[in-house]
Amino acid sequence: MKKNQLPGNGTRSVWAGEEEYLMDSVTQVPVVHSVSFGYKDVTHWQQVALGEKEGHIYGRNTNPTVSVFEDKIRRLEGAEAATSAATGMGIISCTLFSLLLPGQKVVSVKDTYGGTNKIFTEFLPRINVNVALCDTTDHDAIEKEIADGCDLLYLETPTNPTIKILDLERLAKAGKNAGAVVVVDNTFATPINQRPLDLGADLVLHSATKFLGGHADALGGVVCGDSELIKKIYHYREITGATLDPMSAYLLLRGMKTLELRIQRQNSNALEVAKFLESHPKIKKVFYPGLESHEGHDIAKKQMSGFGGMLSFMLAEDTFEAVGTVLKHLKYAHCAANLGAVETIAGPPATTSHVECTREERLRMGIPESLIRYSTGIENAADLIGDLDAALSKLP
Repeated sequence: MKKNQLPGNGTRSVWAGEEEYLMDSVTQVPVVHSVSFGYKDVTHWQQVALGEKEGHIYGRNTNPTVSVFEDKIRRLEGAEAATSAATGMGIISCTLFSLLLPGQKVVSVKDTYGGTNKIFTEFLPRINVNVALCDTTDHDAIEKEIADGCDLLYLETPTNPTIKILDLERLAKAGKNAGAVVVVDNTFATPINQRPLDLGADLVLHSATKFLGGHADALGGVVCGDSELIKKIYHYREITGATLDPMSAYLLLRGMKTLELRIQRQNSNALEVAKFLESHPKIKKVFYPGLESHEGHDIAKKQMSGFGGMLSFMLAEDTFEAVGTVLKHLKYAHCAANLGAVETIAGPPATTSHVECTREERLRMGIPESLIRYSTGIENAADLIGDLDAALSKLP
C-alpha cells in the first residue's frame, strides 16, 4: 500500500471505527456483542487469559457488558465477587453442581422453587449427593439435620410460592458450625429488602429475570459472595457454557437503575392488597410476611427492611376451577409464568413455580391447588384492589 493511501472499501467495512470497542464519553453502558477480543501482544494476551491482568478473551468466559452487571449486583449485596449465568436456574445449577461432590450432603427445605426442588429430588441423587429436605418453618428440625452433617445449606426466603420466612441468621450460624457453605436465594426479597451476606450467608443468588430486571424482557441469573467460592462457580459456568448474553445483561442493567423505586412501590402495594384480601369473605388465607397474622412476621421484621412485592392467597372455594375463574376476570394482571415485573402478574403454582411437579408433589410441599401467586406491580394500589374485588365477585 502506498503512503497515505486509504484502505479499500472491503477493509474499511471491516475495520473502520473499531480501533476501540468502547466509545469515549458514553453515559450508558454499551452492549458489547463481540465474541472474541484481540491482542497484538501475545504476552499481554496470555496474562489476560490467566487472569493476571484485566481484560476479556472470549465471550463464553467474560464480556464487558456482563461484567458491569455482575459488579452492580455485587456492590448491592456487599459481596467480594460475583458471576452470572444465562438464567436463574442456570446460576442455581452451577452453584450446586460446582460445590457438591458425590457422598456429600445438602440440607434444604421442602418448598423451594419447583426447579430447585427438581435438582434436589431428581438430579443431585443421580451423582450420589445426599439431600435432606426439611419442613420449611421447623427451624429445630432444620438445625438437627444440619448438625447430623451438612456440606451445603441451601435456603430460600421468602419462599416461592407460599411466602414462608426462614430465620437466616439462626440457620446460617448452624450451617457455619457444621462447616457448611450457606447459600441463600434472595430473588423475592432483592438486596433492597434483605441482605443475606450480612446475616451470615456465604453466597446469595438471584433469578435476575425477576425483580432485578423488573421488565420481563431479559433472562439472567447471578450469584455473589466469597471470592474463592465464586471462582469455583465461574469455572463450572465457563466450561459448561451457560453464559449470560450481553444484550440481556444490558437490559438487566437498565432495569436495575430503578430497582429501589420499584421495590418501594411494590412493597407498599403488596401490603395494601394483602390487607384487603385478608378481610375478604371469599379468601381462605393470605400469605404475606407484612401481615401480623403471618407466622414469619416477627422474623421478617427482624431481617427485612421491606416485606416484598410477592404474596399468595387461597380461595375459600378450594378448587382449581375457582382459580381459573378469578384469573380470567383480572384486568390488571398478566396471567403468566413470571414475577417481579412492573406489571402485576398472577397464576397458580401448577402453571408457574411448580409446573414441573405433579399435583401430589405440590400437595406434599404444602402447596394447595387453590393457591394463587400474585406478583404486585407498580400500578396504583386502589386499582389493583378494585380489580381483585371484581374478579372475586365472579365466584359463587
